[in-house]
Amino acid sequence: MDRVLLTGAAGAVGRRMRQELRGVYPILRLSDIADLDPAGPGEEVVTADLRDPSCLDGLLKGVDGLIHLGGLSTEHSWDEILPINIDACYRVFERAHAAGVRRIVFASSNHAIGFYPRDTRLTGDERPRADSRYGLSKVFGEALGQYFADNFGLEVLSIRIGWCWDNPDTPRALATWVSIRDLTALCRVGLETPHLHHEIVWGVSDNATAWWDNSVAFRLGFTPQDSSDPWAAAVAAKEVKEKGDTVHLGVQGGIFASREYHGDPHRVVPPVSARPQDRTGE
Repeated sequence: MDRVLLTGAAGAVGRRMRQELRGVYPILRLSDIADLDPAGPGEEVVTADLRDPSCLDGLLKGVDGLIHLGGLSTEHSWDEILPINIDACYRVFERAHAAGVRRIVFASSNHAIGFYPRDTRLTGDERPRADSRYGLSKVFGEALGQYFADNFGLEVLSIRIGWCWDNPDTPRALATWVSIRDLTALCRVGLETPHLHHEIVWGVSDNATAWWDNSVAFRLGFTPQDSSDPWAAAVAAKEVKEKGDTVHLGVQGGIFASREYHGDPHRVVPPVSARPQDRTGE
């Protein structure tokens, strides 16, 4: 990889990943619609609105690998989600393939499966259960990766990113926490591992209470260096309560699955079960 593009480089994850990737590749191209710090050694900074297809060819020119963080990272209205997390995401994949990009690492999210119960350990083979419109957009992105891998030979790694903040402070955060060091290492696996088609892996560190089996990531060469375990005793002692209503407390997506979070007083949520059933109950 001579030139790697990081979209969404001004975001909360992108800013920290920029530091982790500094000097790793000969050229790191950084892109966002928001302002970015000036380019340092080995960096290129490009201001781009991914919703504007006319900017994509220039943005992707000469790129070998793409880490696609760009987009909305929390729940929004459908009218906001659609143009950036879905339409622009498709355009990025389409133009990346046309530009000869070899690898794409897609920033998916645990919210693509957020309605699975917390006592169910997931492997990644389960059907999606999005907890939000944001989660739905990530299901689309994963399907997009499979489509471009199957139809055009693009090599794609979709990472269902967990809780990527400092100091996990709730039981859910302990289970889903991923350090920026581990997440960056997993992105590097997606760019550098040989013989990749399309795989879905979990963006999670080596946490004792993790809900996800990351065997696929380990097979690809990922070895997490960090763990949420050092914070476990403090979380237990503080008995920190998660915000939101009772709907979200049993599911992995947390507050994204909350009735209060969606602001719909008439929303009816069925009982949470490990296996989603169809209308016939089969």
